[in-house]
Amino acid sequence: MTHLSLLLVLAAGNVFAADAAVDIDTAAKIYQEAAVREQVRASLLAMPKQIRDMFSRDESTRLTDEQLTAVDAAATHGFRIDVFEAPALSALAHDLDAASVAKIEAFLQSDLGRRMVTDDVASATMGEANIDKVMSGEISVPLTAKRAALIDRLERATRSTESTVDIFLGMGQAVAVGTAIGSGLDQKSVAERAQKSGEASRAGLEHDMREPMRRFLAYSYRDLSDSDLKHMLAFLESPAGSHYVIAYNAAMGAGYDAMGRRTGEQLGESLRELAQASLGPEARTPEALAAPEAPPTDAPASPPVLAPPVPAPASPAIPEATPH
Repeated sequence: MTHLSLLLVLAAGNVFAADAAVDIDTAAKIYQEAAVREQVRASLLAMPKQIRDMFSRDESTRLTDEQLTAVDAAATHGFRIDVFEAPALSALAHDLDAASVAKIEAFLQSDLGRRMVTDDVASATMGEANIDKVMSGEISVPLTAKRAALIDRLERATRSTESTVDIFLGMGQAVAVGTAIGSGLDQKSVAERAQKSGEASRAGLEHDMREPMRRFLAYSYRDLSDSDLKHMLAFLESPAGSHYVIAYNAAMGAGYDAMGRRTGEQLGESLRELAQASLGPEARTPEALAAPEAPPTDAPASPPVLAPPVPAPASPAIPEATPH
C-alpha cells in the first residue's frame, strides 16, 4: 500500500468500511488510479466565489459586506480535500460492485484508461475562466457528425449532466441545512424549502447544462481518436463500467455534500455571531444567546439553493464539474 493509500484508509476510518461492498483499500486504489484528488482539488479554489455568488443571486438574501466576508471564510473552511475524501471513499466503497472491480482496474490501468485520466486532470486544472470558455463554445474543437454522436453517447453513458446537476443541487441543500443547524433555524423547514426549490429547477438545469457538458467532453478528449472513444464507451456501457459510473458519481455527491454541510455549519455560526454582536450588551444574556426560534432580521431567512455555473467533478468522463 502506498503512503497516499494508507492516508486515505486512515481518513476514511473503520466506520466507513463496515458496510462497504468492497474494502476501503480497494476503493482507495481506484480513487488514486482515477486521479480524483487532483481533479477535486482543482475545483475547490473557485468554491468561495461560487458560494458567495449563490447568495448574491438569491433576491431573498440581502447580506452585508461583513456577512459576505463570513460566507467567503466559511466556504474556504468547508471546501477542503480532507473534508471531501472520507465520505467520498465511503460512498465509492459502498457502491462499487466487487465482481466488477477487476475489470474497472484493468481499464484504468490500460493505456487508454491512463490517457483518459490524464485528459481528465488536464481539463480539471485548466482554470475556471477556460472552463467557462469551453462550455460557452468560445473555445471549441471541430466535430464531425460521427464524432458528435460519440460525444453524445459518452455524455449519456457517464450521466455527466445529471450528476453535475445532482452535485450542485445536493451541495446547495447541504449548505442550507448546515446553515440552519449552525444558526439555530428550523432545520426541517429549511431542508424542505431547499429540496423543493432544487427539484423545481432540476429539469431546466439539466436542459441548460447538457450542451455545455458535451462541449466540455469534446474538448477534454480532443486528442483521443474516434476509435479510442468507442473503446471507452465499450467499457462505460458494460456492466462493470456502469457500476463504476454509479459508484464514482455517488462518491462525488457524498464528498461535495460533506463540504457543503461543513460550509453551512460554519456560516450559520458566523451569521449568528454577527447578529449577536449587533445586539446591545443588555440583550446578550444566556437566554438571548440560545438558538433563536426565528432568524435575526439581518440574517438570511435561509440559504438559497446552489445552481451550477460551471461543471464540477461529476462523472468518470469529466471528474471536475464539477463545481467536475
